[in-house]
Amino acid sequence: MKVGILKDIKVGENRVIATPVEISSLTADGHEVLVQKGAGARAGFPDEKYALAGAKLVDTAKEIYDTCDFVAKVKEFEPSEYDMLREDQIVFTCIHPAAHPEEVQALLDKKVIAFTAEDSHRYGSPNCEAAGKQGALMGLESMLTINGGKGKFVSGLGAAPGMKVLILGGGTVGQAALSVLHALGAWVTVADINIGLLRTLQSQYNQTINTMISSRENIAAVLPETDMILNCVKWPKGNKEYLVTREMIRTMEPGSVLVDISNDEQGAIETFHETTHENPRYVEEGVVHYCVSNIPGAIANSTSVAYAASVLPHFRSILNNGVAKACERDGFLRRSLTTYKGYLTHEETSALQNRPWIRPEDILGIADRQLDPAPPATVTRSENYIKL
Repeated sequence: MKVGILKDIKVGENRVIATPVEISSLTADGHEVLVQKGAGARAGFPDEKYALAGAKLVDTAKEIYDTCDFVAKVKEFEPSEYDMLREDQIVFTCIHPAAHPEEVQALLDKKVIAFTAEDSHRYGSPNCEAAGKQGALMGLESMLTINGGKGKFVSGLGAAPGMKVLILGGGTVGQAALSVLHALGAWVTVADINIGLLRTLQSQYNQTINTMISSRENIAAVLPETDMILNCVKWPKGNKEYLVTREMIRTMEPGSVLVDISNDEQGAIETFHETTHENPRYVEEGVVHYCVSNIPGAIANSTSVAYAASVLPHFRSILNNGVAKACERDGFLRRSLTTYKGYLTHEETSALQNRPWIRPEDILGIADRQLDPAPPATVTRSENYIKL
């Protein structure tokens, strides 16, 4: 197949979906790889290294869209790219389809085969790990007096107590943030709805962290003495309630910090609105909010290396085995199939956008095969089925 690696054009995006190492693997498999010039420059991978790995460098995204069977990038498709998509083209990127109805419509109209990368990770996304670890550091930077914070040092000083931090969510993001903050000496509490996970974390950290069940009541009780709160909860889309309300934020001391790593509009935090690396903070109810939507973009080299390594097996399976066989062999890849030749195949998007959908295994004709299992990507369900 002919493979295209695009330069991401979303504001603040510095990562690349494949480094020269992955290009070498794909060319060794016999595929022709085109890389848009400058695709990896901001992540520390110059064009020359891609050329040495066997890639053909091209000037424009249009050249890739016009000629490649398989196209990949890091972030969502921008409106300027919609018209360049071609029927039956395979595309792989972080689509976040449930939150982007116009993008989904473009994918359906163009009849592409689209995979949304964020649902394809069996062991959690490297981007989630990066967001958790770097988000914790961005929170500490936001705590600095010169950035509007109350000026506490993470582990404290002689006679000065360290920071009390509350992490909402003990998944990949929350655990990544915990690893950094605990190592730096913060007093950390993790809130989650899974008591088994909380026990495991307490044991892992030799009983040196606090844990609690994540509920509005429990959170409200500890917020007045919390210096920094990190939201790492994957809040169900369409849920109109907040886990942390404006009134709860108001109980925190002035100069406290909130880092919303999950970064969802209508998400868990009522006072959230998205920010960028160029203007990352705002103050609301006296609390410094850090709500950058692309935290991993700040460490583009490390995240590109980790992310590219994680998606390479998917690329190779699709390219070498075909879409149907690849989805049969990997349930996580199968659940990430978003559109297929004009049909919606993503359950959460169906439910939240009121669109009919068809299960990937049905549209691919593999439902009667021995399928690799995978749990649903979200708790959202839809019975709005397409009947063929």
